Amino acid sequence: MKVKVFIITEATGKVEAELIDEYSPKTFKAIVKALPIESVASRWGDEIYFSIPVDVPEENAKEIVEKGTIAYWPPGNSLCIFWGPTPASRSSDEIRPASPVNVVGKVLGDPSIFNKVRPGDRIRIERA
Repeated sequence: MKVKVFIITEATGKVEAELIDEYSPKTFKAIVKALPIESVASRWGDEIYFSIPVDVPEENAKEIVEKGTIAYWPPGNSLCIFWGPTPASRSSDEIRPASPVNVVGKVLGDPSIFNKVRPGDRIRIERA
């Protein structure tokens, strides 16, 4: 199952993405149930993350993700959007979260637009 969403910030406007249940179905269901979600963004390298009202354990968690991945980070109850290396990456072409994440979707289009987002910016995710 796929659910189209918009990720909205003042810096980026509406960015289309999709949440997908095939990787982490329990995490997917919890996030979809919590929509719409509003939070405040933080940055960690080429990643933004923000707390969400979801609390689920690791589920098929990944240590390395692809550009444009949307994932849930269990230790921080946060949703993450990745578009490039993080401080944990071991090379310039590796995207490594701080710890394993539950993959729940992907950004449709160029995820590097999130480079415009600054710590403290408001962020909202809603159904498209």
